[in-house]
Amino acid sequence: MGALKPWHIAVLVVVLILLFGAKRLPDAARSLGRSLRIIKAETKSLHDDDRDLAEKADAQSAYQPLPPQTVQGQPYAPPPPGQQPHVAPQQQPYAPPVNDPVQRVRDN
Repeated sequence: MGALKPWHIAVLVVVLILLFGAKRLPDAARSLGRSLRIIKAETKSLHDDDRDLAEKADAQSAYQPLPPQTVQGQPYAPPPPGQQPHVAPQQQPYAPPVNDPVQRVRDN
């Protein structure tokens, strides 16, 4: 099991030229270079995405607790177990009546 010697490389080059032809080798090398550049760019973007996700996770883990809740200026205390909390009914916004064309025909 020896190392790669210069005559090994020469034999490999001759075999490649015989298989692909001298005209296709530059095109094949160019396309291989483009493919390697694309792979490098994609792996770099994946690494950057992982770093961004880690920064977001760090930012979310350092949250501050909410201030105590108040109801009409008084501290909110949850009701004892088994009791329903008192909730003031919410007022519905004004909605104008819907003009139904069928109903207008019936009324006339």
